[in-house]
Amino acid sequence: MSDTAIRVDHLVKTYRRSADGVRAVDDLSFTVKTGSIFGLLGPNGAGKTTTLRILTTLARPTSGRAEVLGFDVATSPLDVRRRIGVVIQEHAAELFLSVRDNLLTFARFHGLAGAAMRDRADEVMVTFGLDTEANRKVQDMSGGFRRRVQVAKMFMTDTPIIFLDEFSTGMDPILKRAVMALLRQHAARGRTIVLTTQILTEAEELCDDILIINKGRQIARGTLETLKTLVSRLSDVTLTFDRVPDRLREIVAPHRPVRMDVEHHTVRLTLREQEASVIDLVGELSRESRVLRVEIAGASLEDIFVELTQEKD
Repeated sequence: MSDTAIRVDHLVKTYRRSADGVRAVDDLSFTVKTGSIFGLLGPNGAGKTTTLRILTTLARPTSGRAEVLGFDVATSPLDVRRRIGVVIQEHAAELFLSVRDNLLTFARFHGLAGAAMRDRADEVMVTFGLDTEANRKVQDMSGGFRRRVQVAKMFMTDTPIIFLDEFSTGMDPILKRAVMALLRQHAARGRTIVLTTQILTEAEELCDDILIINKGRQIARGTLETLKTLVSRLSDVTLTFDRVPDRLREIVAPHRPVRMDVEHHTVRLTLREQEASVIDLVGELSRESRVLRVEIAGASLEDIFVELTQEKD
């Protein structure tokens, strides 16, 4: 088996909404390693969903080339579709079927049958909290439950690659954690997972490799640690006081924080400064009010994302 699951070379997608057209994807090139969890991130309108639609054969590229497991998405779409599972935002589950029949029908499309298939459906429904809704038609369910059905279908088969666009929509924190653990297990067994998400903590916890795009073009690529090196001297500071200092904004202002949030007695700052300056600021604030807890950490993926996408606007 090749160690490259997906290869994209100079991909372009233009929509003819005007005389010049709109480039939703603009000369994008990247590869995805087999068995990895790959995060495709970007602000709204960055071209993420368009890229996924091309890779899953739902849209044709204007130019360039994309291959999934060695098959060209434009010239061999059926070969690609046999090897992938897809959850994209606008695609609903089969509304007139029950939850159980959604899972079983999807499995049959992939050539599965028999008692093993039915047992697997029961296991998947339990995992996704759908077992009590097994006989309910999807059209009668909320948007969050419909999303659960969509994602659950991906675990009825062993297709080598799955594409997930905002997979956790409608999931409570406990279910989301369980699904994230399941994704890690499948990746460890060699399944390739490509996901987009606006919840950057999900990508931070899950992804081995991250590509950030904006306006259809790559602006950063690598592991979380690699991306952190692109945003120099960025620190997250969390301080909990017995009482938020009256002069908080006056003291913090000269440090020009990238971000400052105040919630109850907790202050969260993102600063672009040397470590010594950060510690000096903490000391000055502690002289104004008693500090109950302090935490200083390197940049989060959210910090990196905001910094890089703002720079490219």
